[in-house]
Amino acid sequence: MAKNVDDITEEIRKLSDADKLRLLETMVSDLDPEIDRVWADEARKRWSAYKAGKVPTVSYVSVMAKYR
Repeated sequence: MAKNVDDITEEIRKLSDADKLRLLETMVSDLDPEIDRVWADEARKRWSAYKAGKVPTVSYVSVMAKYR
């Protein structure tokens, strides 16, 4: 018997953060098998831009203060 989305959502909420992340990674990769390649390309572009000083940076303290 298939579960409905509300039942699955309730089960997901009971998972640990690590298990939620594993589930999310599985779901995303099932949606688009090329996602790992796309993200790897994006990460390389961002790292290159960072190293070249082309993007502004924000300190950890500033980011965390925003969400407190």
